[in-house]
Amino acid sequence: MRHYSPFDRLLMHADTALRTVIGKPQATHRPYPADNIDDCSMNSSESKHVAGLMRVNHSGEVSAQALYQGQSITARNDEVRDKLQQAAMEENDHLVWTENRLQELGARTSLLNPIWYAGSFAIGAFAGALGDKWNLGFLAETEHQVVKHLDEHLDKIPASDERSRAILEQMKIDEAKHATTALDHGGASLPTPVKKLMQAMSKVMTRTAYRI
Repeated sequence: MRHYSPFDRLLMHADTALRTVIGKPQATHRPYPADNIDDCSMNSSESKHVAGLMRVNHSGEVSAQALYQGQSITARNDEVRDKLQQAAMEENDHLVWTENRLQELGARTSLLNPIWYAGSFAIGAFAGALGDKWNLGFLAETEHQVVKHLDEHLDKIPASDERSRAILEQMKIDEAKHATTALDHGGASLPTPVKKLMQAMSKVMTRTAYRI
């Protein structure tokens, strides 16, 4: 794999930030999970609720992009950096898919996405600076929490909304794979207080992004 200079990586991270927050991210070759699935009929309350959940998921993917970019810029090992970049590419698909679903529902993304990105990038860079085992451990714990969060959303969306369900199911598969990869490459289990702090921060974002 080609090795980039620190300046090159900085430019690539800046490009990713602009595409994620104010631009139009592009998915990889993977198809949209909701393709070939008919949309369902929902009343206004149901549609608004699903849109709120998908807005939370989209904001989560904005944060994921920032986390991975922050982690990779301070990662010390090239293999770890490559794994982070590969995960970021798959997370970018999630970003595109959730935005597509929001557009189908006639809803917007969170107005606070620039804040989520900036904060998550700083956290990711800090995690990377602690060393690769903690960097990967932070990645794994983040993904474990996201899987639980997706399970909650799968329980909350209407049973008839198979388009949203297909998107969330594929996201769940990818997130679990990222967690396993991180642990397989030496990720350390985080201390319980750190896990609790991450959960608290996640609740703030999800409750806010649902409405704003």
